[in-house]
Amino acid sequence: MDDTTILKQIQELVDEEHHLLERRSKGELEGDGHSRLGEVEVRLDQCWDLLRQRRAMRGVGEDPSHAHVRDASTVERYQQ
Repeated sequence: MDDTTILKQIQELVDEEHHLLERRSKGELEGDGHSRLGEVEVRLDQCWDLLRQRRAMRGVGEDPSHAHVRDASTVERYQQ
């Protein structure tokens, strides 16, 4: 996956997250919606992490294609 594809996926996830958050703020988010919101948030963290890995690798002259998606338990422990 290249940077452009990752950024496109991030934008799609951000759009979905905003939609779900808006529904939640109106009290319209049901059980599956809450679950989906959690999934979207984790996937966003994974995408941002992958993009950062790729940029860091590129910055030190390494091949960014060696970056990999880290598991949810890893990216969810990161400090914002």
